[in-house]
Amino acid sequence: MSTSAVDIAEFAPRPKRADARRNYEKLLAAARDAFAEQGTAATLEDIAARAGVGIGTLYRHFPTRPDLLEAVYLDEVQAICDSAEKYVDQPPWDALTGWLREFISFAATKRALAEEMFTYIDRDAAVFKSCATVIYGAGEPLLKRAQEAGVVRADTDISDVTKMISGIAAIRASDPEQIDRIVSVALDGLRPTR
Repeated sequence: MSTSAVDIAEFAPRPKRADARRNYEKLLAAARDAFAEQGTAATLEDIAARAGVGIGTLYRHFPTRPDLLEAVYLDEVQAICDSAEKYVDQPPWDALTGWLREFISFAATKRALAEEMFTYIDRDAAVFKSCATVIYGAGEPLLKRAQEAGVVRADTDISDVTKMISGIAAIRASDPEQIDRIVSVALDGLRPTR
């Protein structure tokens, strides 16, 4: 599962020097928080200030706003792919549903970033295709294992499941408990019919 980094690394190479890497990571974290809180209203100046660096440092790492958006998007994709590893030793149903519940919050953040990215690049861009491939690669082993254990219906695939979860993540609800109930209903739909 950790091989997913290889597939998307070409899109946002990380700096090699330790100090540059630290600033890069601080900028990514600050941008993630700013975009989560403010959406498209987040400014590069605010992001630099949150990271505790000057605007010049931000521009050295991310010459344009689309460069920063793409790096945050890729970082989020890598995080959700890496998170699948912590579920591999759990029972098949728990592993799959645990990862899918994490995927809900990822999908909500990813959607906000992607919507702004769509103003700069096409929906069929290589970065989006590569990200979908690595996400499927991270989740598919969990799904297959659950199917082999007989706890998930055999007539679905990882594309179906991630689209279902992404659709739920897109629901605008002020009540997190309602989203959790909807997720539970949807996940129950993955169980085989008896």
